[in-house]
Amino acid sequence: MGSSHQNGGMTRAVEVLNAEGAGELVLLCDHASNHFPPPYDQCLGVSEEDKSAHISWDPGALGVAKALSEALDSPLVYTTVSRLVIDCNREEDREDLTPSLSELTEISGNRDLSEEERAFRLDLVHRPFHNAIDKLLSLRKERGLPSAVVSVHTYTPVYKGKQRPWEIGLISESDRSLANPVLAGLNARGDLTVGDNEPYAPSDGVYYTVRRHGEDRSLPCLMIEIRNDEVTTPDEEQRWADLLGPLLKSAAQSALQTSGEEHA
Repeated sequence: MGSSHQNGGMTRAVEVLNAEGAGELVLLCDHASNHFPPPYDQCLGVSEEDKSAHISWDPGALGVAKALSEALDSPLVYTTVSRLVIDCNREEDREDLTPSLSELTEISGNRDLSEEERAFRLDLVHRPFHNAIDKLLSLRKERGLPSAVVSVHTYTPVYKGKQRPWEIGLISESDRSLANPVLAGLNARGDLTVGDNEPYAPSDGVYYTVRRHGEDRSLPCLMIEIRNDEVTTPDEEQRWADLLGPLLKSAAQSALQTSGEEHA
């Protein structure tokens, strides 16, 4: 592979939904798609079964994110290419940006990539995704719209043979202005096991997108991880959006009001 790529099967690698939305949240979905545009549908050595599995995308995440976007009048930026082509939630110099091993599955077509191929994929998906988020956040700032950044993911019930008990996990770093109230709201229901920096934490290297667009801009921010057996149908996706929407809206309003007072 190299500069001989034909981009015939590719439309846009990034979609922006409801860009003019005036709600407090800016929603992100790094792993929304399991689409493999040519030549990646053939050359990665990924089976059809693997293409539908979690290693290729976050099943259910986009459905939840779209439902939240509609309910909260919030813009949503998401990718339309599998994370196995390139992972938009990794730094550009990370080894697992184009993973040759995902969980226990080898991705032979990602082994020993040339710098040219790596650069091609960065320009195909990764940079357009992050540029779209930067542009959206900058335009909102110009319009006087305060923003809180929330990234929506899903995860597997079993990882490398180990069961994960949490139906949902909230991932945060130094900014806890969204995590704390949403965590309290979910725990108050009494029917959920909620992870606080579980099943992942920023120290696992999974926080790049939220750190770059939230923490680094001093915006309230949060990464949401829903166990994917909870979001296997549109109704289940909607249920989680209905549950999370009011909590996120309330937390964002409070955090942005506090942030505004600090900068007044």
